[in-house]
Amino acid sequence: MKSRGLIFLAVAFVLLSAQAGAAQEDVSKYPSKPINFISPVPPGQGTDLSIRLLAKELEKIFGQPVVVLNRPGAALTVGAAVVAAAKPDGYTIGFTGGPPLYFTPLLEKVPYDPLKDLRMVAQYGSMNVAAAVKGDSPFKTFKDVVDYARKNPKKLTYGTTGTNSITNITMERVAKQENVQFTHIPFKGTPETQAALLGGHIMVACGDFGAGSLVTSGDVRFLMILREEKSAEYPNIPILKDLGYNIPYAMMTSVIAPRAVPDAIVRKLDDAIVKAMKEPSFLKGMKELNLPVVYRSGKELDGMIASNYEYYKTVFKELGLLK
Repeated sequence: MKSRGLIFLAVAFVLLSAQAGAAQEDVSKYPSKPINFISPVPPGQGTDLSIRLLAKELEKIFGQPVVVLNRPGAALTVGAAVVAAAKPDGYTIGFTGGPPLYFTPLLEKVPYDPLKDLRMVAQYGSMNVAAAVKGDSPFKTFKDVVDYARKNPKKLTYGTTGTNSITNITMERVAKQENVQFTHIPFKGTPETQAALLGGHIMVACGDFGAGSLVTSGDVRFLMILREEKSAEYPNIPILKDLGYNIPYAMMTSVIAPRAVPDAIVRKLDDAIVKAMKEPSFLKGMKELNLPVVYRSGKELDGMIASNYEYYKTVFKELGLLK
């Protein structure tokens, strides 16, 4: 029995060595075929266009096609699930804005473990998610919104992309801090939220409206940007902490991969993303979309995801929302 066990161990060692050698060989040739880039949003949205900008540059760098495949739905978790279930060979990567990893899985059952099944590759940008009003709105500042809500409980209506979305929770945290009551109107996406604002159906809209021309034309006016750092695109618009709201809002336009993808492949992807971010055509395209260009390493992002996961676990426990 002992000798048989030793034989099994020897065979296992040989097999593992062969697999490791094959993996090493694959890494050295990577990429040798097209890469699928999962976009978790519908075609044509600002986020999707940024993914296509990055994919185009990666194609030039790698000399291989980078095919963008749209897999929208369920607050970006459908796309995350596709990446998590993919073969960990670097030929399926995807986009995440953050919440599918540290937010939504706490509220809903998803077919992946955000901390065990996915790994962050790199961040290439951010979003200017804003609390906005129509250009002719009497609200000139976000303080005006709060003052109105204080004098008119529950009459201040605001729209987001869904109940218990990160924007909805953030606005409710703001209301709680201010001791006022807003009325939330959920929509299926940013375009619908924007249309409701312009149609006068809601008083405030929350979303990423930067890709359109409504802001520059004055049809829509930003009152507050839901970000943790100042926006270079809208430097005069206050962010959360400017108004005294110490609420994290980690939204990152980032690349993810299956957790078991070899480190060497992740480094190749990270190096290529860094190069792509410096290309004039990429910078020009991001500027036209009014999307910030921001880099963070996968290691730094992993820390952000873990800390936000714990933060929202505490928040949802307080709100009685934990699944």
